[in-house]
Amino acid sequence: MLRRAFLLVLVLAPLGRAQVETPYRTPSAPLAALVNAPLTPFVVLNPDRSRLLLLERAESPGLAELAQPELRLAGLRIDPAINSASRAAAYTGLVLQSVADGTEQRITGLPADARVPHYQWSRNGKFLAFTVARPKGLELWVAEVATARARALTPPVLNGVFGEPLAWLDDETLIVRRVPAQRTPPPAEPPVPAGPVVQENLGRRAAARTYQDLLANARDEALFEYHGATELVLIAAASGTVTPLGVTGLITVATPSPDGRHILVESLHRPFSYLVPSSRFPTVIDVIALDGRREHRLADLPLNEGGAIGAVRPGPRNVTWRGDTPATLSWVQALDRGETTDDKKAARDAWFTHAAPFAGAPVEQQKFEFRAGTVTWGDDTLALVTETWTRTRITRTWRVAPGRPGGPRELLSERSTQERFKHPGEPVRGRNQFGRLVIQRSADGGKIFLAGAGATPEGDRPFLDEFDLGSKQTRRLWRSAPPVYEEFIAFTDASLTRALMRRESAQEPDNYCVRDLTRADGALRPLTRFPNPFPQFAGVKSEVLRYKRADGVALSGTLHLPPGWTPAQGPLPTLLWAYPREYLSAEMAEQVTPTAERFTRISVSGPLPFLLDGYAVLNDPTMPIIARPGGKPNDTYIEQLVASAQAAVDELVRRGVTDPKRVAVGGHSYGAFMTANLLAHSRIFRAGIARSGAYNRTLTPFGFQSEERTFWQAPQVYAAMSPFNFADKVKDPLLLIHGEADNNAGTFPIQSERFYNALKGHGATTRFVLLPHESHGYRAKESLLHMLWEMETWLDLYVKDSK
Repeated sequence: MLRRAFLLVLVLAPLGRAQVETPYRTPSAPLAALVNAPLTPFVVLNPDRSRLLLLERAESPGLAELAQPELRLAGLRIDPAINSASRAAAYTGLVLQSVADGTEQRITGLPADARVPHYQWSRNGKFLAFTVARPKGLELWVAEVATARARALTPPVLNGVFGEPLAWLDDETLIVRRVPAQRTPPPAEPPVPAGPVVQENLGRRAAARTYQDLLANARDEALFEYHGATELVLIAAASGTVTPLGVTGLITVATPSPDGRHILVESLHRPFSYLVPSSRFPTVIDVIALDGRREHRLADLPLNEGGAIGAVRPGPRNVTWRGDTPATLSWVQALDRGETTDDKKAARDAWFTHAAPFAGAPVEQQKFEFRAGTVTWGDDTLALVTETWTRTRITRTWRVAPGRPGGPRELLSERSTQERFKHPGEPVRGRNQFGRLVIQRSADGGKIFLAGAGATPEGDRPFLDEFDLGSKQTRRLWRSAPPVYEEFIAFTDASLTRALMRRESAQEPDNYCVRDLTRADGALRPLTRFPNPFPQFAGVKSEVLRYKRADGVALSGTLHLPPGWTPAQGPLPTLLWAYPREYLSAEMAEQVTPTAERFTRISVSGPLPFLLDGYAVLNDPTMPIIARPGGKPNDTYIEQLVASAQAAVDELVRRGVTDPKRVAVGGHSYGAFMTANLLAHSRIFRAGIARSGAYNRTLTPFGFQSEERTFWQAPQVYAAMSPFNFADKVKDPLLLIHGEADNNAGTFPIQSERFYNALKGHGATTRFVLLPHESHGYRAKESLLHMLWEMETWLDLYVKDSK
């Protein structure tokens, strides 16, 4: 009782004030320790498959880093000090590990405080190029694999505003996007505006989803042009010699052809838009020679402000190089206006190629009924092309022969994008003579390999198959089996008999090993030995639950029990953490099942830290929103959401794990939206935690999540799904947390601000926490600690200690 009184004083002391700026707080010691836990390195296989690159990751940055000046322009977030993306993740150390014997070499020569945002292997795997973020910009560095010694190639002049600013032209030369050599100081803010900001539309439909960080005035436009301005240069890896190409502009793409003789360049230009991000700005697509001459202009795409959910941009899109030829462009193009309104059309997209020297007309390879997507290259006799129709969730994979344009093609698979149990797997790829990833063929060329998750009702069982292109027969080479979870990463040599695998179990974290596929005993040779970063969770018991909703839909989730708990101690306070998803059928919804053999990864942003506080946690219980016959999934969103939540709690109570009077629900983003709706439309939960959500769907009127209808087409759905409209019905305590700088589409901070005001106006028990400088996901150490403190205090006060 004394503890509850203390918590009440701590949380509710400032009742006499509408708001208060509180200092950052720290949760209990076990939870605080999680924020400082070391992160497991990220692992990449080099092109010649001889080494792993272990990229060491830093712990959470301090708030001071997030508080640095930041420009939010055209959907981008820019650090003006270094002329690159702000808030970008960076690696702090680079280690090479031999696949042959497991020996490690740390790459030396880096600055003591190195932060590495980008990296690229050379085509032959002899060099690793990367950027180092310095106080005044991005530097280009290179490391020779043979010596594991790094050196700087440039001063801090690279331009990372539009993403990774480097690519290998050939085995020895890099093409780099850098800040123009003669750049002047940035445009100053005028003391007095030159006039009002005016936007105008002359009768043209331009429906756009809700975006953040858009241009707002003429100075924003000037700053966008200033920081986006880029110059292309070639840099020799061995000598550091710089060769300017004389090509400048707002260059977003600079991709060399496989033979290294041409460069595909995409550049933005005016007129800009205040309605959509830079990805929709007018775009010129050119091919240039190595002396900077323009060889070919593929397109000059106009501003694209319209488009419903699932619509595509008119004109060439997915422009890239064929990976299996020296220099051939490939792209797809809508034959209609790129919209999604007609479900029955003979052809919507066409696929084209155009080989250097780009004379004559492009070659039309194939037409597709749906929207053409990725092309996986093999050679002139083999490529795999996917097409997908968003409205029906149908996807197809075709085998085509690029050397026979317009020739017959073969349907290899047709399924729902939500179909997991029958997924045939994805083609395994290997490097060709150009260093590009293409379909891996068997020695005789007659077979390819497919690797997949192997989803089953009992969980995922990853596999590797051999597929005979002639007989169309599949032979299983390997399949993961309990009590471990293992997945194929890549073949490690030309024999195609040894493979790099990632392996884990419920007790052991994932590590990498080499498997001999010819051995019946499945001989494994360990490579990495990453320790468990969270040993304090070793005593946690986890179990996959399977249960049914009242309407018969099968549901599942993973139950985690706190260390040391036994049924004799009685039912526990419980936290459900979920994220609803839409499906067109119950059959597809039921194919989402957890895998018991996977290692439980702890995220401080998730619900599992509260196991250390004595809570049971049901993590990611399925909350399917399923279309009824003749309708859309969201037509019965509330009804199905409540039914799924009730089924989960009923199952926990049936098992004797959960005290039904001490259950909380929470979620992030669309999970926060779910949480608010559950509290508005049921009394299942004692309290809720909603982070970075959207609560008023009229503020996202042109669609959200998978909802394709606009507010004006389905006003009743938007109204029924908006918990803001039912603020007067929320009777249980609700904690709202939001990042002050949220950049996610639709989840403006005003969503939480207005919902809090509505709740307060109706006398609800609620608390609203706005985290300074934080985006949609929270990164600063101070923010994460305070978030955990808020959640821990709220749960203890209103759930654990509730009566």
